[in-house]
Amino acid sequence: MAEIRHFRDKQPENEKITINLGFVDLGRIDLLVQEGFYSNRSDFIRTAIRKQLDAHGEAVDRSIERHTMELGLRDFGRAELEQLRAAGEILHIKVVGLARIASDVTPDLALATIGSITVLGSLQASADIKKALADRIQ
Repeated sequence: MAEIRHFRDKQPENEKITINLGFVDLGRIDLLVQEGFYSNRSDFIRTAIRKQLDAHGEAVDRSIERHTMELGLRDFGRAELEQLRAAGEILHIKVVGLARIASDVTPDLALATIGSITVLGSLQASADIKKALADRIQ
């Protein structure tokens, strides 16, 4: 029998945001798309954001270092949290990017091992984990 894959279980690799633009700015973007400078509005906006992030790259790096944050994707699994609990240690999660708490982590284990969560980007965890840690998520 063939293996069945559920595509809805796959987590998105990016986050959707909504912005408000004035009609003139939107028209100027559409003109650049029409003229072939960008493939679509989203391409223009992503390019503009990346240019701004590059322009402020040193300030972002200094801030990440100053706040002792991790940059990128950070997964927290059951085994890691159980090791922390056994050692009597509390984890303070600080991530710029995506932090994921594995589906096999129980709310009790999370409460016993996670002291605080600061994520600039996105936190992916079960609804039960988010509810249990609600007062620790900043």
